[in-house]
Amino acid sequence: MGLLEFVHRLVDWMLSWIMMIQNREVGSMTIVRKTGKFEREQQPLMKKLKLFLLFNPLTEWLDTTHAMRRYLHKGAVEQGKKEATSASRKQIRGFVDFFHINMNDFEPSDISAYGTFEDFFVRAHKPGSRPIHSPHDPSNAVVVADSRVVVYETVEQSKKIWIKGLDFSMTSLVMDQQLGPQFANGSVASFRLSPQDYHRYHSPVTGKIKLFRSMPGDYYEVDPFALRSEVDILTRNARDYVVIDTTEFGDVLFVAIGASDVGTVRIHDKFQKPGNDITKGEELGHFQFGGSSIIVAFKEGRMIFDDDLLNVSRRAIATDVEVGMSLGKAIGSKS
Repeated sequence: MGLLEFVHRLVDWMLSWIMMIQNREVGSMTIVRKTGKFEREQQPLMKKLKLFLLFNPLTEWLDTTHAMRRYLHKGAVEQGKKEATSASRKQIRGFVDFFHINMNDFEPSDISAYGTFEDFFVRAHKPGSRPIHSPHDPSNAVVVADSRVVVYETVEQSKKIWIKGLDFSMTSLVMDQQLGPQFANGSVASFRLSPQDYHRYHSPVTGKIKLFRSMPGDYYEVDPFALRSEVDILTRNARDYVVIDTTEFGDVLFVAIGASDVGTVRIHDKFQKPGNDITKGEELGHFQFGGSSIIVAFKEGRMIFDDDLLNVSRRAIATDVEVGMSLGKAIGSKS
């Protein structure tokens, strides 16, 4: 390579990064399912730098200290209080503009209708904006949130490629020695929500609520930078979960996990009561402000994820998806 060609390539690289920073495209690489195109997630540059400083082999030990855990918890609680004040509504316009949020997908679409930033953060989809895939076929599972998803045929595979916490297991996730092993060899989908996303979440399947539990915890980041560190993010963070009993898939585990600046992980009262029916695509609960994560697990031999999601996930790349899109299909009969 000649000197002039090298200079041209260097300038092109620098210009592309300047453009990405202007567009806030400095987050992790994803593939948008609707278009098939690769994009970088929109993320403030300072947040990207913070993640790099905290979650690297030299400094990540700080994240497990008592002082850091108290700091994160205090910050999440204080942030939640601020977002519930009337003064916080001033942030909405800048937030919508910064992240290029299409308010036509939401109801109300007029940002002046939201009394606080918290109200805006838990905004609802406009009816029809997120159609449910095969709504009358319970053997098809659907995407649970507007998010970035990775899927794996086994929990062990997900640990090798995506979730690198030293002590991550299904048992440590649910803190139940009887329930956890039931999903230990099953397939798993990991959904990650960013602050700009719609933060209500929906059931992937149709069935009956079998179990509900709520667990206090920390508020670590759930960015891939953090998830692929040695810190046990998903098993330390605050989380609620339900087990859904289905005819087609057997028991399905749904775990809603809080993260940085999340004040609440809330499963609706109706679905905290065993025996209540739930339909795939039905709203199950919501997060308060901040990034968040969801784990959906199926027992061994009960679920096959869609090929496009599997193929991208094997390359440690997430797919940008929307609520109601196809997730996969049930296999086998109920055991």
